[in-house]
Amino acid sequence: MSGRGKGNAAKAAAPAAALDVATKLSFYRQMVLIRRFEELSRIAYQQGKIAGFLHLYIGEEAVAVGAIAALRPEDHLITHYRDHGHAIARGLDPRVLMAELYGKVTGCSRGRGGSMHFASREHNFWGGHAIVGGHLPMAVGLGFAARYLGEPRVVMAIFGDAATDIGEFYEALNMAALWKTPVVFLCENNLYGMGVAIEKASAVTEVYKKACMANIPAERIDGMDVLAVYEAATRAVEWARAGNGPYFLEALCYRFQGHSVADPELYRTKEEVEQWKQRDPIQRFRRHLIEVEGIPEARLDAIHEEVEREMEEVMRFAEESPDPPLEELYDFIYANPVGDWRGDERFLRLWDQSSGS
Repeated sequence: MSGRGKGNAAKAAAPAAALDVATKLSFYRQMVLIRRFEELSRIAYQQGKIAGFLHLYIGEEAVAVGAIAALRPEDHLITHYRDHGHAIARGLDPRVLMAELYGKVTGCSRGRGGSMHFASREHNFWGGHAIVGGHLPMAVGLGFAARYLGEPRVVMAIFGDAATDIGEFYEALNMAALWKTPVVFLCENNLYGMGVAIEKASAVTEVYKKACMANIPAERIDGMDVLAVYEAATRAVEWARAGNGPYFLEALCYRFQGHSVADPELYRTKEEVEQWKQRDPIQRFRRHLIEVEGIPEARLDAIHEEVEREMEEVMRFAEESPDPPLEELYDFIYANPVGDWRGDERFLRLWDQSSGS
């Protein structure tokens, strides 16, 4: 499952071997929490409680948990629209995230961003971007700013395999290499861009090889193995933080759900999905904890029960949180509003009359 650029990858390290049991159990809990968050999000969406699109991260949990664990709090994280798992792994409150899905004022974007636009300045988590690959030049800008200011920060930019076929991808890699910006480019290659298989869209299906156009060190890793992801991400982050410039990781993974909840999944077989489910990253890591670390199954079962209790509170918080007030309709549109203009007051009056208030 692994591959390396010809002689251009950083020297391998094995940080996962030094992880204590508590940290590994934390990894396991995060993965279980992401899975249950997504499963309950899907139910709420099907009940009409969540609007817009909903792109689930089920099956890819090992990538977010393993990679983001390699970052420091001051590092930057920017990602694509399948962002729920990244936000949870970065430490955002799941209650606030679910409230955002519900469009509630207590959400991380006050109910204005929804599923594809999670963000938190407190966590240096800059989204959640709906335009495929559009955030990659922004990642380079964040890296350039850190280097210009002499800050020891690293930027991790996460994107899907389909983003590697657009112009911004190559422009971002080129400028990152030219300016030696501390950016870790992490491609989650789940083999499909929406409903198009990678071999039907890209002349190069081993995505990490695309980084050679900018002479960026690159490797392919097993994205279904949280420890393998953590080791590779740690190598990449250390490389970038040391001033060596960008690093590229391709995490080979698979989403067990469709592109979005509305996806009928006519482009792949049930047999293929079931084959990948045999490599479920949560079950795989569970076996590691039991067989290698000697963790009793009862202890892992207790984690699942704990997550269930947490998710009950998460859903309650989202359900009971208020909608954004109507008077905020025109807020946060301009960074510097002109005067005290509050929008079309006639519209607000008509809205009030129609709602019976």
